[in-house]
Amino acid sequence: MRLDGVRVLDLSRLLPGPYATQLLADSGAEVVKIEDTGAGDYARFMGPETARGFGVIFDMVNRGKRSVAIDLKSEDGRDAFYRLVEDADVVLEGFRPGVVDRLGVDYETLTEYNDELIYCSLTGYGQEGPWADRAGHDLNYVALAGLLDMTRESSDEKPQMPGYPIGDMAGGLFTAFAVVEAVLARELGNSGGEYIDIAMADVVASFAQPVAYQALTGDPAEPRPGATSLTGGVPWYDSYETADGTWVTLAALEPQFWDAFCEAVGRTDLVDEHGSEDPDVLAALEDELRDLFRERTRDEWETQLADVDAAFAGVYSPAEMVDHPQFKDRGLLERSDDAPPRIGYPARHATGSEATDEAVPSQGEHTRQYLADAGYDEEEIELLLESGVVR
Repeated sequence: MRLDGVRVLDLSRLLPGPYATQLLADSGAEVVKIEDTGAGDYARFMGPETARGFGVIFDMVNRGKRSVAIDLKSEDGRDAFYRLVEDADVVLEGFRPGVVDRLGVDYETLTEYNDELIYCSLTGYGQEGPWADRAGHDLNYVALAGLLDMTRESSDEKPQMPGYPIGDMAGGLFTAFAVVEAVLARELGNSGGEYIDIAMADVVASFAQPVAYQALTGDPAEPRPGATSLTGGVPWYDSYETADGTWVTLAALEPQFWDAFCEAVGRTDLVDEHGSEDPDVLAALEDELRDLFRERTRDEWETQLADVDAAFAGVYSPAEMVDHPQFKDRGLLERSDDAPPRIGYPARHATGSEATDEAVPSQGEHTRQYLADAGYDEEEIELLLESGVVR
């Protein structure tokens, strides 16, 4: 389902909200960044910088969007925003709870101008609950949701931060999903406008499905770091260092994958140890695999196991990932002399995808255009610009 004709007013900044609206823009939506007349989305200025002079995060998640700069703290600025809302389908905001009420751009107020409006609030902890007003960032959300506790080999070790901001990205992804869900429900006549409350901590907590049953029931076998089949508790699902100091992963959970691996590496004597729950057997097998993988480099193992159904893969850095033929072949990663590099939309439709505008907007670049579309004449626009209400 393309989102052509759907207009999104995006009040968010930094990463989670803009990632959500980038996904919507990649799906055809018209995304208008509503920035303040001061710094605007300050991700623009967070280093490192691109050749354009903007922060890399800003360039990566604001392609094809429009920018309108409005001072929402002024009466004239709010009036201008209300007029934009009249023709909008979606408003997304990422302020802490209560801020939109003080600004006068909350859901109840905006529905006076557009009763079919879909309004989404994306925050760390949601609009209610004892943590609702807490400041937070990605690390805090994954900590609360139980993920950080599980990112270590044992409970005695320090939790390891995920290499990507899981809460931010998952929150943005789920926000895009929820917005599309609401737009579809409205278009099908199942609902009108509606309010959506998304907490990034909630989204990460929903990823706990593999360990949720024990945790919810108080099972004494509650999963602990390094002790489950998906967190390094079994040798056939783990990472191993190779001869050149790089790493590989083996994820042979199913017996057929393990059998294929053992045959390919000439260790059929290990086949029957798959599925063992004997700690001594598991420890000995871990040592065997550790020694085995140190015999060759990562790339040598990749060559040997490339055509073997063993659920095997090397561990790659982001710099290696962007040059990997798998992603290149799928067209996910794009580099061009005419536009910032990008990681594209990660879904491929059988009917093909329309090209996305790759331009990244300057702050307030489209203010005149959208004010004119909202009914302001040239004289009124000039007065707003001169007064600093818009930029």
